[in-house]
Amino acid sequence: MADGIQAQVVIAGGGPVGMVLACELAGYGVATVVVEAESAVSRRPKATTLHARTVQCLVRRGFLGGLSRSGGEAGRATSPFHFAGIAGLGISAPAAEPEPVLKRTQEELERHFEERARAAGALIVRGHRVTEVWQGPDGVRVRADGPDGPVTCSAQYLVGADGARSVVREQAGFDSRTYPATVSALAGDVLLEEEGALEQGWCRTPRGWVVAKHLPGGGTRLRTLNCAAAHGARHRPPTLHELRDEVSRIVGRDVPMRAPTWLSRFSDFARLARSYRRGRVLLAGDAAHVHFPIGGQGLSTGLLDAVDLGWKLAFAVRGRAGEGLLDSYDRERRPAGQRVIDHTRAQLALMRPTPELDPLRALFGELLGGEGEGGVLASMVSAQDTVLPKRAADASPWEGRFLHNVALTTRQGRTDVIDLLVPGRPLLLLLGASGDRAYAGQARGWAGLLRVVHAEPAAGLPCEALLVRPDGYIAWAAGGGALDAALTAYFGAGGTTTARGAGGDVLAPALS
Repeated sequence: MADGIQAQVVIAGGGPVGMVLACELAGYGVATVVVEAESAVSRRPKATTLHARTVQCLVRRGFLGGLSRSGGEAGRATSPFHFAGIAGLGISAPAAEPEPVLKRTQEELERHFEERARAAGALIVRGHRVTEVWQGPDGVRVRADGPDGPVTCSAQYLVGADGARSVVREQAGFDSRTYPATVSALAGDVLLEEEGALEQGWCRTPRGWVVAKHLPGGGTRLRTLNCAAAHGARHRPPTLHELRDEVSRIVGRDVPMRAPTWLSRFSDFARLARSYRRGRVLLAGDAAHVHFPIGGQGLSTGLLDAVDLGWKLAFAVRGRAGEGLLDSYDRERRPAGQRVIDHTRAQLALMRPTPELDPLRALFGELLGGEGEGGVLASMVSAQDTVLPKRAADASPWEGRFLHNVALTTRQGRTDVIDLLVPGRPLLLLLGASGDRAYAGQARGWAGLLRVVHAEPAAGLPCEALLVRPDGYIAWAAGGGALDAALTAYFGAGGTTTARGAGGDVLAPALS
């Protein structure tokens, strides 16, 4: 590998978050390099859950082709889930959306996103670990050490997607708020010596929790939770003997096991960066936030970071970002990271196996089955309750909300919101003749950037016009101030030059 790689954006970390970000940036024509320490995709068990809002955003960007099922025609689809180990939570989404909980291994997702990133033109440098970061007024430099020596990369921006022990976060000087560990937890894949020694599912005793999942081929995936205290040496690798003793202690009988294929230790230590941006360095995924892994929200939260940041950073690099657009990444995603930390800590509080909490757990069991109460918790876990900050006090009530998939009749025929957003261009949706007359002229200066679609009024869309971001959130709606002011805030002053962007579509005046 030659020294001195030149790029526009360097991404440290080639997990699913880094690869989705690379898909987005490269798709917009941004010269992108991903530096990943592992020489190949890790086969260790990690996350297996993508929640509804993450799936919805990724589908709108065209990144889940072949992995996600299409929605139905009416009603709501529901997937069973849990809250704090209590069964009964149903995660729902409108039937026109993909399934609300997508079960795919992290390994499968990472391979899929890497293939798409490479196809879009991103350079993936595996087997190189970032060791040093320099930032100047005009760009960044990164040193990465590999088997044949160091490699340096220079770029306009650096994104740290390099995990909980992020070198980028530490070297770039990001400050964080931390929550110390209070519990000890173990995980591993083993063979149980006695068939049927553990039932599949969540088991709580007065001494803690054991979660067992039987695997194809006869193995069992185990997780334990000891709420007595944090482990004294939580970074020390666990042993099979330790896992066996912990499982046996919690269930109250000896559970022999052998042949571990992997073992891991974790806790409820949590961290949130106080800012997701320092100059030309940004953070995403576990580099920005870590939390207790209950509810399968870590990967989903990180991928939503990538989807939010990707199009904004691409527009900034190519000179089509309004003032403050890149800073809006922190304003939108850091509160989301804090919210996940807060409610995973709340779930852990419910999981502490003290009898005093039994009435509270019973109450939550009843709430999970309720239409309103259970829906609130399901929307929180699946991030479907996310409403983005409004630009101004006179903004439309629609602004900041997610635009769910709606069937539309346009001049070109029948389509829907998802299909209109896949090319990656901001969407100006004009509904009916009044919308055409009132707003088409205001948007003329951004004609090379916007995808302008004239459609018949549709049920569920009582506005004359909507400006929709590439990630599916509404940036502006009729009745919320002038359209050209919103376009300027997002994309800078209007122009007349056009050029090519994601997927070869005309995208933005400065994109090529």
